[in-house]
Amino acid sequence: MARGVLLTSNLPQLQNLIKRDPVAYREEFLQQWNHYNSIRQIFHINPDEHAQHFRELVAFISQVSPCYPKETTEFPSQLSTLLLENYGTLSPDTRKSLVQNLVMLRNKNVITSVELLKTLFPLLPRTTSSSLRQTIRKTIMSDIRSANMRTKNHKLNRAVQAMLFGMVERGMDAEVETEKGKGRANTANKGGEAAWAVLVAKELWKKGVWTDPKTVSIISLGCFHPATKVQRASIHFFLGDDEDEEEDDSDDEGPDVKSLLHKREVKKKTRSGDKKLQKSMKEAKKKRKMKSDASSPNFPAIQLLNDPQTFAEKLYELLARHDKHYSLEQKILIMQLLSRVAGAHKLCVLPFYTYIIKYLTYHQLRVPSILVALAQSVHDLTPPDALTPVIRKVAQEFVHPGVGSEVIRAGLNSIREVCRRQPWAMEEDMLGDLVEYRKSRDKGVTAAARGLLQLYREVNPGMLKKRERGKEATMGIASGTKPLPFGHSAQAAVDIDGLSLLEDHLQKLREENGDEMDVDVDDSAAWEGWDVETDSSEESSDEEGWLNVESDEEPLEVSDSEDEDMEKAKTVSSADAKQDDKLVEDATLRVSTLATTKILTPADFTLLNELKLQAATKAVEATGSSSAKRKLATLEAQKKNMASGNMAETFLAEDDILGPSKKSKADYAERMASIEKGREGREKYGSLKGKKEKANPSSSTNKQKARNKPIMMILSSGAVRGKKKASLREKQQKLRRHINKAKKAHH
Repeated sequence: MARGVLLTSNLPQLQNLIKRDPVAYREEFLQQWNHYNSIRQIFHINPDEHAQHFRELVAFISQVSPCYPKETTEFPSQLSTLLLENYGTLSPDTRKSLVQNLVMLRNKNVITSVELLKTLFPLLPRTTSSSLRQTIRKTIMSDIRSANMRTKNHKLNRAVQAMLFGMVERGMDAEVETEKGKGRANTANKGGEAAWAVLVAKELWKKGVWTDPKTVSIISLGCFHPATKVQRASIHFFLGDDEDEEEDDSDDEGPDVKSLLHKREVKKKTRSGDKKLQKSMKEAKKKRKMKSDASSPNFPAIQLLNDPQTFAEKLYELLARHDKHYSLEQKILIMQLLSRVAGAHKLCVLPFYTYIIKYLTYHQLRVPSILVALAQSVHDLTPPDALTPVIRKVAQEFVHPGVGSEVIRAGLNSIREVCRRQPWAMEEDMLGDLVEYRKSRDKGVTAAARGLLQLYREVNPGMLKKRERGKEATMGIASGTKPLPFGHSAQAAVDIDGLSLLEDHLQKLREENGDEMDVDVDDSAAWEGWDVETDSSEESSDEEGWLNVESDEEPLEVSDSEDEDMEKAKTVSSADAKQDDKLVEDATLRVSTLATTKILTPADFTLLNELKLQAATKAVEATGSSSAKRKLATLEAQKKNMASGNMAETFLAEDDILGPSKKSKADYAERMASIEKGREGREKYGSLKGKKEKANPSSSTNKQKARNKPIMMILSSGAVRGKKKASLREKQQKLRRHINKAKKAHH
């Protein structure tokens, strides 16, 4: 009895003994287990009674539950039910203790990750404690990341993605939340649940744990959620920034640098203060870099959209249906997402151009963002008839003498970006009026008008007047070159651009090695990181590979009509082959055969881009022509946006529409920084003449300085005029003084 009383009053000691020998102390554990069940029943009726003792028993059983799996089978479900059903009546300490013990059971493999996450996900929108919410969020993230550390845990991922999809879908039938708060009471709980689902999916995508279309589907569903918070967070995911994400648990802005510098000037200067300031400055710089890196569009997510045409049409329906309910910021976000999806996938949502016309006025708030959305939505398959009224409206509102130069600049730049994607949307008379602005006194307007002129010199010089076409365009028209009509594409490619450079480079490597070295044999390193990961559960067996088909002994009978069709097909194919041969013969560049003898790896394409950039640089240095410079600029831009692929050329920024502006007046800090930069490497406040140029440093005399004076200054000086007016007596006295001084110096 003494042993039982001692162990009952000292649960940590009993816990230690049970872990050492579970069989010997089974009776003591059952005694505590029965005690836990009785306390739990009391706790359901009155949570405030025996709360401390109940938490101690829960922690004890969680620690030793792996030793008695049969007896504690229902223990995890009891904790989960208590949290989910009685969360509002539990004290903060009890909530935290139950969550921690559930996490401990998961770490001891008593429960699975799915069972743990089914309990934690519903708690996120209900938790009012920031510390507990942060703990739950970190637990969810770490558990999913650790499960996908070595290989993808597809079973867990599918289960969690289904939970998140359900959390977003449950609130889709609520009323739309507007600026005045209509339906806010109905969407409060649903919106909170969906907001956390979108946040978790975004963070897992950002950390590279989930990069599949299912994750994109979860967030794309959130773009149509009635709650504005969920909708904005989902749209910002595709736009590539997290400005609107409300996260009060982390300091995303970083330290206030200006405040720290001010305190440093006011307070006493110490070494520890200097170290703290330097550390804060590094942290602020890191935060700014992370924010700038996160502001680029999310190209992979846009590419992984399921049925982008339907997605874009739903976005337009959202705009049209709730035009009076949404704020301007919300409508601009939807416009930007719609335009990027349409531009990336070359979609046609024609009612969007009718809708956006009413916002194309120079006094409209956030009009640069609206112009960017307009330009991004256009591509070479957009019908010109739908764009011509839009261009006409932009020209009427932005390009006329009654507005400021910055307005004209924005209008011309936006028209140029639209016409760069669809040149046939421009009218010939309007183009002639717009290019006349190249004679403006404002440099920004002149540059914008010249950009539009240069664009049509390249794509369709026939729309320009003869004196505006330029030499190259005029020669092209004289030779019979015509622009491609709408809907037509260029001739089929016969070679990869610049592939001959790669072939010559590989041949040069073989010659330098001196032997018949095959540089193409081992490509395993070049494919590193590019292999496609497959699901082991879905891999086919050896028996499901190639099927052996037995050939029939009977010959295949061919009818006369089929013989005629085959002859016609041969004739057509031979004609196509002759046409292709003619295209190859007419090509100005040598056609490389490297692609027919080698499988090009990602490393080869990277090397090919570098070789093309080097060749373009040499061409600019040799010729200096404008076409060579444009080609070099294009290659450099492609290299800069290599991570985003060809879609980077589709998207614009507001600076592309606003154009270059006059440099703003520098503030005091910028002026002082410029002054300090100019003082680097020289003495403080003084000339170096006579100090470092001589063996014995000294300053120059006034007599030495007078020798370097301009002659016109000397002629009008008092000394020269005094010599001219001096009498004979004064000249004799001056000569005598000079002789006496010379004698003294000689002796």
